[in-house]
Amino acid sequence: MKFLHLGDLHLGKSLLDFDFIDDQRFILDEILGIAKKEAVDAVLIAGDVYDKAIPSEAAVNLLDDFLCSLAKLRIKVFMISGNHDSDDRLNFGSSLFESNQIFISSVFDGKLHKYIVEDEWGEVEVCLLPFVKASQVRQYYPDAEIRSYEDAVKVVLRQESDDRNIESAGERRRVIVAHQFVSGRSEDPALGGSESIGTQSVGLVEKIGYDCFDAFDYVALGHIHSPQRVGREEVRYAGSPLKYSLNEVDNEKTVPLVTLGRKGDVKIELVPLKPRREMRHLRGELRELLKKENLRSQDDYIYATLIDEDFIPDAMGIFRQFYPNTLKIDYDNTHTRQTQQVDISNITENKSFSDLVGDFYRLMYGCEISEEEMEVMIAVAKEAGVVHEAD
Repeated sequence: MKFLHLGDLHLGKSLLDFDFIDDQRFILDEILGIAKKEAVDAVLIAGDVYDKAIPSEAAVNLLDDFLCSLAKLRIKVFMISGNHDSDDRLNFGSSLFESNQIFISSVFDGKLHKYIVEDEWGEVEVCLLPFVKASQVRQYYPDAEIRSYEDAVKVVLRQESDDRNIESAGERRRVIVAHQFVSGRSEDPALGGSESIGTQSVGLVEKIGYDCFDAFDYVALGHIHSPQRVGREEVRYAGSPLKYSLNEVDNEKTVPLVTLGRKGDVKIELVPLKPRREMRHLRGELRELLKKENLRSQDDYIYATLIDEDFIPDAMGIFRQFYPNTLKIDYDNTHTRQTQQVDISNITENKSFSDLVGDFYRLMYGCEISEEEMEVMIAVAKEAGVVHEAD
């Protein structure tokens, strides 16, 4: 059996002022080309299919086109929901989809849904575990001790194991598609995108040890945007197909092409993905970066760090004349480094709003703030409720 492993499509995603729908259509067409070229039997989609619980019409249409194209190629699809998805919306029409070999598990109903696929080596069992929280699993297993996400997943897998007829299963190969935060014994997976904010804030309760999935020949994970293995080669995050945040600029996006031979024979090839537009980080002085000989791939998404010592008015406007898809500009110079090193614990003590603004302005720009500028700052602060008339 040969399959592609996808995750975190985030259809309908936008970053700052930029809509990624055309970039997503481009990369899905590329993935279709890979699926056709490699004659895969199935595509596994490990959650976060949509970027929002209520997806846009464009996002829904894009998924529909992608699934229809796979159905026309007679490629099976096994898809689960992630924490970004609306269970009900992703599940809509699932019974009809199954007639076209598109299998969706988006609503956890207390069971691990399983499907059997056959090849020359026998049966392959594909299990679908949509994103679950401990509270959801407790509803179906009230007598089980469930304190964490790992406990919840273990209960579901243990119940599934108890229900199986081991003798009839024999040497059956097993694959599971899941959307959880799975970690190694001594380290967590490298976070790459918007998932990092929520994941870093939950502590240990959301973490699941990769050894929970020891009974499976391949574990197709979603949730983390950086492609990587966890613990062993066969436990893997596909990563998002596109760079969806500025801290993903160094990621090399790939799609795992997995071939199952006999029991225990798993081959994984990471096929590179080439986006319509790259996301790049440029660093240097503005004048140098925008020299004609240094300009390249000007349609790319650009994050620029300027090292100019002087603040450049309308740097974004200047940059977008050369790179129209510039996402963000920040500075790394003497002023910003001093700001980062300042201990602010005692700075604000016994100082008025005007004093603080004046100090900040001198620190950033090396000069005094004008009266007109200070009046504007005070007016805005009063409007926001930061200072009051008496201040």
